[in-house]
Amino acid sequence: MNVKSNRLFFIDAMRAWAILMMLQGHFIDGLLDPLFRDPESIAYTTWRYFRGITAPVFFTVSGFIFTYLLMRAPQVGFENPRIKKGIRRGLQLLLIGYLLRLNIFGLFKGELYGSFYLVDVLHCIGLSILVIVGFYLFSSHKKSFVFPSLLIGTTLLLFLFEPVYKEWSFGFLPAGLANYFSKANGSVFTILPWLGYTTVGAFLSLLFTRFKNHSRLYPIAISAALVIGTVLVFYSSPAFTKLYEITGISLFQLIQSNNYLFIRLGDVFLVFAVFMLIRKLLTHPTILTVGASTLSIYVIHFIILYGSFTGLGLYKFLHHELSPWWAISGAVGFMILCTVLALQYGKHETAIKLQLGVVTRTVRLELYSLQKTAQLLAKSGVFRLRVFLNKLFAPGRN
Repeated sequence: MNVKSNRLFFIDAMRAWAILMMLQGHFIDGLLDPLFRDPESIAYTTWRYFRGITAPVFFTVSGFIFTYLLMRAPQVGFENPRIKKGIRRGLQLLLIGYLLRLNIFGLFKGELYGSFYLVDVLHCIGLSILVIVGFYLFSSHKKSFVFPSLLIGTTLLLFLFEPVYKEWSFGFLPAGLANYFSKANGSVFTILPWLGYTTVGAFLSLLFTRFKNHSRLYPIAISAALVIGTVLVFYSSPAFTKLYEITGISLFQLIQSNNYLFIRLGDVFLVFAVFMLIRKLLTHPTILTVGASTLSIYVIHFIILYGSFTGLGLYKFLHHELSPWWAISGAVGFMILCTVLALQYGKHETAIKLQLGVVTRTVRLELYSLQKTAQLLAKSGVFRLRVFLNKLFAPGRN
């Protein structure tokens, strides 16, 4: 790839890979029979480890892409057109995240089920984008080091103090807000600590923006990613053990006992290195289109697998029912189906939105007509009632 190109194809490819791995991970984890979840099986433990890489990569790439586009604009502060787009995108992801958890049968009963308030990937990414926008606006007219310092500082704080705040219940907050910080009620992801992956992705994008025209960008970036990734995966736990022995600070021991955040960050760097290494093979239009369609793919997979709106998804009928052969083959078919549907939606997105707009306007006009009719009927009823009461209670004539 030409290093002077504005588009980083390997990032689109990483995003495509991450969403496909998320699809197969959700499918197999949700439908595989527990009898086949053998911790002694090399195949199962390998799959489970690589499944754990997916979310960190997805969050990191999301922060990278948004910030890379944000910093490409020549305008600064509120004048940057990416600010409004980022705010709109963040709010859109939050809205879609809640819509996917709606159940129309519950709405017919006039209630929202508890699952509606749970927080998932879209909520966290949407809120993370809003946080990055806030950091950018705060630092836009300050020294150049402030923005990257806020980003990498947030990652370090969230990762280092995770053993402390993960014990907090956040019970003083309403459940809908507490779910952004605590998994106690069933949230799959929480803004703490997952914001940390988004901010480190944003930090990495600043480095790429700064050195994008450097002749040795990729050799240096690949080498650095390999070294940092290897150190985090294999040596971060011993390092925290050593820090505890030297300082006696119990926090380091707590980190070492469950050091998944730094290890997964190391995995992210290694994935970056692999995709940068093969970047020239990742320019096929289909790969780039899939990478640009991750939101559509995610929404479609959520509807088919978890039964958004109706509760009638594969998860309801085949939950923990499949053998490995059926789970694997089903996951492949599931990935293909969701991708094809998303790409078809992308081709006809304008026409679909136009039709939805027509339907929305028609429904709005019908509701307005019904409202006016109801108002006229109400006025007529009130008038008739008033006439009746006047006749009933009017004083008798001599």
